[in-house]
Amino acid sequence: MPTLIESEEHQALRKAVSALGKRYGREYITQVIAENRYPTELWQEAAKLGYLGVNLPEEYGGGGGGIAELSIVLEELGASGAPLLMLVVSPAICGTVIARFGTEDQKRTWLPGLADGSKLMAFGITEPDAGSNSHRITTTARRDGDDWLLTGRKVFISGVDHADAVLIVGRTEDARTGKLKPCLFIVPRDAEGFSRSPVDMEFSAAEKQWELVLDDVRLPADALVGDEDAGLLQLFAGLNPERVMTAAFAIGMGRYAVGKALEYARERTVWKTPIGAHQAIAHPLAQAHIDLELAKLMMQKAAILYDAGDDIGAGEAANMAKYAAGEACVRAVDQAVHTLGGNGLTREFGLASLIIGARVARIAPVSREMILNYVSHQTLGLPKSY
Repeated sequence: MPTLIESEEHQALRKAVSALGKRYGREYITQVIAENRYPTELWQEAAKLGYLGVNLPEEYGGGGGGIAELSIVLEELGASGAPLLMLVVSPAICGTVIARFGTEDQKRTWLPGLADGSKLMAFGITEPDAGSNSHRITTTARRDGDDWLLTGRKVFISGVDHADAVLIVGRTEDARTGKLKPCLFIVPRDAEGFSRSPVDMEFSAAEKQWELVLDDVRLPADALVGDEDAGLLQLFAGLNPERVMTAAFAIGMGRYAVGKALEYARERTVWKTPIGAHQAIAHPLAQAHIDLELAKLMMQKAAILYDAGDDIGAGEAANMAKYAAGEACVRAVDQAVHTLGGNGLTREFGLASLIIGARVARIAPVSREMILNYVSHQTLGLPKSY
């Protein structure tokens, strides 16, 4: 029977991943960013230990678990200061979609590599004029004999420079209605007509952001993932894990920030008293911890529902979890920086860079306002304004 009280196996997984994360830590990620490279060492070690593919089917080299296990991996790496953003993308979104809807050939081609870290797949949905609104996506696919021709643009696509392929969300014309419907295509990184350029971001991260241009990219028929007529269902099968994993990313970041603030509050003294003894310092940190724990409970609920096959229930819980975790993360980071005062803005303590990172959890992959729209319409039954 599913439960929100973690099993001994999950507790052991947390402990093991935490130990791995602490061997690398925030200093490692900071160095990777400074050297403008990818956290290859951590990625490969996590793969060797079976953490990257913990959610993928055992028959394709995975751990046979679910999003519940993968979210533990990302949360604990984040809590150690060494999160891997591509865990959200490669195994959680792309791996899940291929495992659920891919052909046998697609599964055998991609899943073992995604599980053992030898292959990486990015995910392309967001567009310059449509955001991630699947109903407004202009990237289109049209048939040309047995092939597909894919044309369009994508933006804010993570990790494309290290990915072997990108799972692209396009739209095809429904022969019965003439309307466009979403479909998913595996596009190799070196496909002719497929180009990329970096997005100049204000903040630094190990995973770069890219704008993609697809100019009549010719793809074979087997580049299509799943049923051409079930694109929306398949798309949301990947987006719900994305929201759960984004929540895990945010909760891990928030836990790391609070942990650094607690260390400082215990050691920093004013008039011979640790500043953590003062309620003006202690209570906000306690509140931040409570908020993170509450968000974590909703994240666990969403993961359990998703892994149990309840896509509708998981959709509601995953959106709520992402919202709660993003808000809790921003407050936790803000309070941590405030606790350290001027030190909170120094490179030595490494918290200032999290100010922007925390806001990403509010914005991506879907804004908090769109989540409130979802809850208003889907959960509360209120009429739409658009």
